[in-house]
Amino acid sequence: MAKDDLLQIPGTVTELLAGGHFRIKGDNGKEFVARISGRLRRFHIKVIPGDHVTIAVSPYDPTHGLIVHRG
Repeated sequence: MAKDDLLQIPGTVTELLAGGHFRIKGDNGKEFVARISGRLRRFHIKVIPGDHVTIAVSPYDPTHGLIVHRG
């Protein structure tokens, strides 16, 4: 799947889970489990509960995603 095919959803980090996963409450009211994308990991961007983030979600599995932007 290409990067352009992913849905960009803004949300807020609500909980830090084990294994580098985060629980995110989207602005549309849905809950997601997301990981940090490679670029955020490469530049050591820290994500903590309460941060506003943008996650990229696949249309095939809308419950999991990648955190692609913090701020």
